[in-house]
Amino acid sequence: MTTTTGRDLATAAENPSLVTACGRRIAVRCLRLAPADRPISRVTLDVGQDQGGGPGTWAALTADEARDLARLLLLHAGLAERGNGPVGPPQPGVSSL
Repeated sequence: MTTTTGRDLATAAENPSLVTACGRRIAVRCLRLAPADRPISRVTLDVGQDQGGGPGTWAALTADEARDLARLLLLHAGLAERGNGPVGPPQPGVSSL
C-alpha cells in the first residue's frame, strides 16, 4: 500500500486531478459557499469527458460522504489487486461490503 507524505499532499493540492487509463480526467476540489447564516463546504468530483467526447459528470459530497467514498475506493482497490473481488458491474442498491 502506498503512503502519502506531506509533499504528496502539497502536490495534490496544486494539481488535484488524475487521468485514468481510459483518458478521463477526475478532478477533486473543495467547494465553499459562504452564505451569512450557514457556510457550506463540499468535496467535489468532476469526471471529465471520455476519449470519444462523451459527457462527464460531477458530484458534491459532504465530508462524511467523501470519507465513505474513500473507504469504499480503498476497499475495492485492495480487492482488485488480490483478484478476489466481485465479478461484473455493481448492482444498484446492493451493498458490496
